[in-house]
Amino acid sequence: MFDSFFNKEKSENSNLNRIRLTDEDQLDEILNSSIQKKVLIFKHSTRCGVSSMALKRFEKKISKSSSDFDYYYLNILKYRNLSNTIADSFNVYHESPQLLVIKNEQLITYASHFDILDVNI
Repeated sequence: MFDSFFNKEKSENSNLNRIRLTDEDQLDEILNSSIQKKVLIFKHSTRCGVSSMALKRFEKKISKSSSDFDYYYLNILKYRNLSNTIADSFNVYHESPQLLVIKNEQLITYASHFDILDVNI
């Protein structure tokens, strides 16, 4: 019954140019990219209604400025170890949904749940 509501494939679709974060090696890519422009990492749980709503609202908010940053999307159910590595690397507590903003190889801000919508990108 709930599988159709929390359809994993549907919640991973986006009109934005998402870069799927699936491998620890991508963290070096993120740090390098952050020298040129901001990098966003959205940590999302495909089984959480709050995470799904926050993701949808967040993507609607950023869709107009999507060329100003690189946007990484992490499915924490598939890549929980990677999510934990990111939390350790940037010294933040793991939460979902969670948004991290990296610039010049440094975490400049992060937020979780609906506070994500208040982050100034």
